[in-house]
Amino acid sequence: MRPIVALLTDFGGQDHYAGAVRGAVLAACPEATLVDIAHDLPAHDVTAAAFELAACYRTFPPGTVFLAVVDPGVGSRRRALALEAGGYRFVGPDNGILGEVLADYPGAPLHEITNAGLFRHGVSVTFHARDVFAPVAAYLAKGLPLADVGPPAADPVRLPESLPRLVGAREWEAEVVHVDRFGNLITSLTSAELAVVLEAVAGDTNALVVVVAEVVMPWARTYCDVTEGEACALIGSSGRLEVAVNQGSAARVLGAARGTPVRLRAFGIYGQGPVL
Repeated sequence: MRPIVALLTDFGGQDHYAGAVRGAVLAACPEATLVDIAHDLPAHDVTAAAFELAACYRTFPPGTVFLAVVDPGVGSRRRALALEAGGYRFVGPDNGILGEVLADYPGAPLHEITNAGLFRHGVSVTFHARDVFAPVAAYLAKGLPLADVGPPAADPVRLPESLPRLVGAREWEAEVVHVDRFGNLITSLTSAELAVVLEAVAGDTNALVVVVAEVVMPWARTYCDVTEGEACALIGSSGRLEVAVNQGSAARVLGAARGTPVRLRAFGIYGQGPVL
């Protein structure tokens, strides 16, 4: 199989930046198959990039190299990193963009990219995506040992965690960590954490409601389980609790954005819940 390099940036499609990165990968690895995950992430939004990377990387074939660059600190003393985890390889700046992958694989081999022999000639201090990350990703796709990019790295930058918490005898609070283009609100509560909550209600989702901005909504299996324009809560494709409006925007209808609290409330006979 041809090597795969998957690209995730905030470069958009208006300028030459994304195309130049693609060209730099192909110059070092002409046989590579390039996949654009997204280039229209909010500018400088490392948190959004970390979420998108974590949400999709497992769908790719083993051996894929991910080039993830949202880099407001380009040209500064921030490090450049290469990671091997879960059968994949990742390159990106040390600003938290790889944090969710690192959380999935604690102790995975992590190296600082310092081997200038892998870089393009005449590195621009403002375009490391093209001149540093792209060729390194290409060489890793060709089979370069991870250790050849530079020395082992420790203490990578981590983004603040948004962990769900118990806030009452029968109530838990998460928060919105991502709003997709449909206006769906994706939260910090994972399916594994939801399983802990469900233990407190004997597995009965009918005993739980979700509350956002004082709007109470039911659990659903999929969007069309509620009428058009109605809000619901469900486990979305990212494996997290999601709040949606059938054929509408939950972000607009509920006035919600990243950071908005989302509460799960048990009712009926159920008492004190577990701490997540």
